[in-house]
Amino acid sequence: MRASKRLRKVSLNVTGILVFLIAVFPVFWMVSTAFKPNTEIFSTTPKPLPSSPTFDHFDLVLNGGIADTPFWSYFRNSLLLALATVVASSLLAVLAAVAVARFRFRFRTTFLIMLLVVQMVPCEALVIPLFLDLKRMGMLNSLPGLVVVYIAFAVPFAIWMLRGFVAAVPRELEEAAAIDGAGPIRTFFSVLLPLIAPGLVATSIFSFITAWNEFIFAFTFIEDQENYTLPIMLQFFFGRSGNAWGPIMAASTLLTLPVIAFFLAVQRRMVSGLTAGAVKG
Repeated sequence: MRASKRLRKVSLNVTGILVFLIAVFPVFWMVSTAFKPNTEIFSTTPKPLPSSPTFDHFDLVLNGGIADTPFWSYFRNSLLLALATVVASSLLAVLAAVAVARFRFRFRTTFLIMLLVVQMVPCEALVIPLFLDLKRMGMLNSLPGLVVVYIAFAVPFAIWMLRGFVAAVPRELEEAAAIDGAGPIRTFFSVLLPLIAPGLVATSIFSFITAWNEFIFAFTFIEDQENYTLPIMLQFFFGRSGNAWGPIMAASTLLTLPVIAFFLAVQRRMVSGLTAGAVKG
């Protein structure tokens, strides 16, 4: 019996390590290629690590003035879009999730089903309708117009996820706070919000990644180069005669760093939210 359990544990660990290696290998190869000179990138005998590391590709991306526009201009646009999407979608999702989880109203089930239906619609099918809507509102070729689109895609998923976190919070905690004299707003900020903080962090990460990596809508709706985002910048390194894989990998590496930094920052908030909620509960 013990031998079978031990064998099962070993097999699960080996399987987990294999899955981890398969998932991490593309990222490792991307970072490694970013530091390789062109001779090693196009070599017929590829090596996992660069024998002569170079920062030329990063220098071209950061200081090369891609298409006469500095890298930090694209970075600023992407960062503003991502942060605005996270803040707005999180605020709307929290309010809507509390309403759906705590109140009974007409068409409540229909509303929840529509949240799932919206997630099933391919983004490509909405390009033309959204293009016409933004043009009608005068928000085409502008960053605020992109923010509205990104929020529309992030909010349904965030509401559905946060609804489960809100429903899992016992009503007795809110009733106890009300007996102690706390009003609805005080109860929300002191009791409910700390307990659903982990869910809010998860939805924030999703919203940030969605806005940070999005390409189709940004490429379709934005015309002026000064409003381009980082994913659009990557296309400048792809050409008919060939692709500049060194700068592509360097730019991709730089593109992943803010996502990792954002995750590490909000991960601490997730732990503090769990602790604060447990204490206040």
